[in-house]
Amino acid sequence: MTTIQRAKGMQDVLPDDWSYWDWIIGKATELARLYGFQRVDLPILEYTELYQRGVGEASDFFVQKEMYTVEESDGITITMRPEFTAGFMRAYIQNGMSSWPQPVKLYTIGPAFRRERQQAGRYRQHSQFNCEILGETDPAADVEVMLLAMNLYRELGFQGLTFQLNSTGCPACKPPYIEKLVAYLDRHLDKLAEIDKERMSRNPLRVLDSKEPGMDNLLADAPHIVDHLCDDCETHFTDLRGLLDALDQSYSINFRLVRGIDYYTKTVFEVWADGIGAQAAVCGGGRYDGLAEDIGGPTTPGVGFGSGIERIVLGMQEAGLEPPAPEQPTALVAHFGGATKEAAVQLAFQLRAANIGTRLAFARNRRSMKSQMREANKHDIQNVLIMGESEVEQQSVMVRPLDGGEQQLVKLADIVTFLKAE
Repeated sequence: MTTIQRAKGMQDVLPDDWSYWDWIIGKATELARLYGFQRVDLPILEYTELYQRGVGEASDFFVQKEMYTVEESDGITITMRPEFTAGFMRAYIQNGMSSWPQPVKLYTIGPAFRRERQQAGRYRQHSQFNCEILGETDPAADVEVMLLAMNLYRELGFQGLTFQLNSTGCPACKPPYIEKLVAYLDRHLDKLAEIDKERMSRNPLRVLDSKEPGMDNLLADAPHIVDHLCDDCETHFTDLRGLLDALDQSYSINFRLVRGIDYYTKTVFEVWADGIGAQAAVCGGGRYDGLAEDIGGPTTPGVGFGSGIERIVLGMQEAGLEPPAPEQPTALVAHFGGATKEAAVQLAFQLRAANIGTRLAFARNRRSMKSQMREANKHDIQNVLIMGESEVEQQSVMVRPLDGGEQQLVKLADIVTFLKAE
């Protein structure tokens, strides 16, 4: 029989990986609370209609190709969430958050699922840290989520951080701009790859994000949406840049920056970092003022970002950034079986109850002390507590430091105080 492997595009997060994950999630949670965000958990399964109406039929990598959808016996289809923002807005509307003090600032950490081709830092199941501000149009809200994202990467040690910034307009100015973009691209159809011709028919803005050969030169002369914004969008974009300038925060206007989802309006941004390989973008987000109406709710502006934890881990590794080493147990309790094993088990649970990290040496049959010492060394244990027959009789334990210090006999009644002093 062949050995069953994990499903394609999935990953196992092993103990060594969790040193990164714990560090990242801890920093993300700390910053979210510092900025006044409250945590929510959202369902992994939602009605498919939420994403069809919210994300948009033209969004390349969700509705068209990459959602995991199941039809139930009653004909209703449900989908494993491919992204978080639509779920945030659904929860805001359904739970009456519009009656809460506005704006509502929420964050979550959890998995999302996309049927996409696996590549470095991208999996069919991946975890995200998402922050959203709902119920606010002020460009200062855009700046707040942008700086939260930026500061997460600063706290983790990334260098050369800067924003890539653009505006995608709104329903008033985006359609006329798209007409101008399509007219320009139509004049150069012979230079477009087939995938970009397909994007033109479904979501022309995605052509701006094309990585096909020759597109850099071709798109350099394409119309820029920031030159075709309505008064409201232009004012918003100007105010946003003014706030970033006042904070002395580095950014670049990137007219080719678009997001692959239909609901984005006005601000879109990415955080870029140096020293992490060819893919400089580490996270992105933007504003989605029309999403609530798309899913049947009242007008509710929103802005937020998502950051993939796997992508952060890969970036840290590429940049040579290491999280603090996870704390190891202080002691290992060794024994010789029989009555000494019973005493060792009791001692191990006594130490854990006192909040002292402890490993217990397992041995169904008698196990050599040398083997138990090797186990202690492997796990960077500070002290081995040896429970022999004479120690049981004396209600004591032999403490052997692994840093080369002298071993000594300590009364069981005093061992907690002794180890905490150590």
